[in-house]
Amino acid sequence: MNTINETNFKFPEQKSVYKGKVREVYNINEELLVMIATDRLSAFDVILPRQIPFKGQILNQIATKMMNDTADIVPNWLLANPDENVAVGHLCEPFKVEMVIRGYMSGHAAREYKTGKRVLCGVEMAEGLQENDKFPNPIITPSTKADNGDHDEDITREEILSKGVVSEADYLVLEDYTRKLFQRGTEIAASRGLILVDTKYEFGKTKEGKIVLIDEIHTPDSSRYFYEEGYQERQNKGESQKQLSKEFVRQWLIENGFQGLENQQIPEMSDEKIIEISNRYIELYEQITGEAFVKASTENVMNRIEENVNSFLSN
Repeated sequence: MNTINETNFKFPEQKSVYKGKVREVYNINEELLVMIATDRLSAFDVILPRQIPFKGQILNQIATKMMNDTADIVPNWLLANPDENVAVGHLCEPFKVEMVIRGYMSGHAAREYKTGKRVLCGVEMAEGLQENDKFPNPIITPSTKADNGDHDEDITREEILSKGVVSEADYLVLEDYTRKLFQRGTEIAASRGLILVDTKYEFGKTKEGKIVLIDEIHTPDSSRYFYEEGYQERQNKGESQKQLSKEFVRQWLIENGFQGLENQQIPEMSDEKIIEISNRYIELYEQITGEAFVKASTENVMNRIEENVNSFLSN
């Protein structure tokens, strides 16, 4: 199956291209951004050697749907989707922080908690919590937006303001938007029998100075979901939760001796493992959106994307 590892397009009036862990972003005439979701898979801030069929399409289409479903409460950068793997939107100057919000003590928060930490990004976590317990109120635990190859790092609200990473006026807007998006995301998830456990949002400023949501939203790469059915019963028994997120990839890597640390070898993924991960992503798509996933043709996928983007830009 053809997967998208890397693109090297030359679009009309293209000024530059930025290649992130998963997405590649083309600057068109300092006005538009063409964002292409590849099939690359990253975990622990490391890009894994093999790609996952349809992963880029899945992430792009979930993010698009969620942007449309939240546009009434928070403005976003999106203008169009000329291809299953492509989003086009306004050029924005991104803020150098990721706004992470957690409704439950899971993932990174749980790993930190197990080491004895009770403060995460300047936010206190109560004693006596069990992994995957719900916080009394969602907590915002920002992280730095690392360059490629570097690790995102936890940062406190106070550090963000004192270092001038974001102005106080802008940061208040980011916090407000983050809480509104998480509340809406929680409601959408509940309507699908899911719990939105935690997620991250990225924001930028348009040329006019308007703060907007950018990148992705409520995808399995940026968010963690539990199944609502049986959640409390599993908590009462101290059992692991049934998850819908990329966490299953992280857990597999941890079991095979990899957490992105120095001198650790990335375990080899068999064809069977790749197909299993692809099927899990399709399951995620269908559960999160409530819609059947329709696979785009992967025959000549690069030509398909290039033609669709060029057609959009010419119009």
